Amino acid sequence: MKQKPSIAFVAASWVALFAGMLGFIIGLWNATMQLNEKGYYFTILMYGLFSAVSVQKCVRDKLEGVPVTDIYYGLSWVSMLLTILLLTIGLWNATLLPSEKGFYAFAFLLSVFGAITVQKNTRDAQAAKNTTTTTETQDKF
Repeated sequence: MKQKPSIAFVAASWVALFAGMLGFIIGLWNATMQLNEKGYYFTILMYGLFSAVSVQKCVRDKLEGVPVTDIYYGLSWVSMLLTILLLTIGLWNATLLPSEKGFYAFAFLLSVFGAITVQKNTRDAQAAKNTTTTTETQDKF
């Protein structure tokens, strides 16, 4: 029987996701950089979150025997690595203080971690629900 994730872990995952995202976005809002730079970093954040969820889903699907095409699996990983590379290049060349660069890097990583764990918790909760429903149905017969 699959175990449902604890409420504490689910809450911590959502807090990590929102703390990272809000920190990153508030940092952009208050930054003195040009609007096109803010757009660049915001796009990397959104693309990174999507890529992280996509990678987690592909990995989980493969583990559970759900068919995943190699091209989608590969593109998911390339996308995730590309967002990290683009953020690194952007921060390396940015005229920001080192502390600001570190802030954006860690807010991004916290957001990605949060997105992965929220996705994992969602899958685990669904799997536990399906297992419970299947077990209850089998018990009736």
